[in-house]
Amino acid sequence: MAFEMDRIIVSNNAQTQEVFDAGLRAHMLRVYNIMASGLALTGIVSVIVAQMSMQLDPAGNLVGLTEFGRTLFLSPMKWVVMLAPLGFIMFLSFKVETMSASTAQAIFWAFAGVMGISLSTIFITYTGASIARVFFITAGTFAGMSLYGYTTQKDLSGWGSFLMMGLIGIIIASVVNIFVGSSALQFAISVIGVLIFVGLTAYDTQKIKMEYAENYDHETKSKLAIMGALRLYLDFINLLVMLLHLFGNRR
Repeated sequence: MAFEMDRIIVSNNAQTQEVFDAGLRAHMLRVYNIMASGLALTGIVSVIVAQMSMQLDPAGNLVGLTEFGRTLFLSPMKWVVMLAPLGFIMFLSFKVETMSASTAQAIFWAFAGVMGISLSTIFITYTGASIARVFFITAGTFAGMSLYGYTTQKDLSGWGSFLMMGLIGIIIASVVNIFVGSSALQFAISVIGVLIFVGLTAYDTQKIKMEYAENYDHETKSKLAIMGALRLYLDFINLLVMLLHLFGNRR
C-alpha cells in the first residue's frame, strides 16, 4: 500500500512539473513574441522616418536632410526625439503595477514606435548593407546568450550588480562624449557596451524565467511578460547600436 502511495506521489509530481514546464515555455514564447513585434514596429517606423528625412541624389546618395529631417534632428526637437523613449521606459517601470496588462501593452507599442523615430538616425548614418549585416550578427549573438540564460543551471544573479555598474558607467561616458566628441572614447564605450549587453541578455532571460516560478495570478504574469519583453528589447537594441558603432559602414 505504501509502495502504491509513493508511485501516486511521484506521478503527481511529474504531472505538476510537466504542467509548469509547459506554462513556462508558453510564457517565454509570449515574451519573445512581444519583443519581436516591438522590434518589427521600431524597424518599420525607423525606415519610414529615415526616408522622409533624407535628401538623395538620382544615384541614391545622401546629399542632405529634408525640411522634415532638419526639424526633427537639427532643431531643439532633437532632444524630444532623444529623451521621449526614456520617458516611456520610466513611466512603464514605475506605473506598471497600478495599470492593467492591456494598458501596459499599449504603452509598450507606443514606446516601440517612438523608439523607431529615435533610431531612424542609424538608417541616415549607416549604409543599408552594413545595418543588415550587423543586425544578423546581433540576432545570432542575442539568440545564443538568451538560450544560455534559459538553459544554464548556473545562478547568474551575481552578474546583476556588476552589469548595472557597467551600464551606469557607459551611460555617463556616453553623455560626456556628446560634448567631447572623442572617437577613442566612443570606441571604448562600444566595446564595453557589447560585453555588458551580451551579459545582460543572459541575465535578463534567466530573471524572466525565475519570475515565472513565483506564484502570481494571470494578470500579473501578463504584465511580467511585457516587462520581460521590454528588458530583452532594450538589450537587443543597445547591442545592435554598439555593434554598429564598431562595424557599421557610414554613408
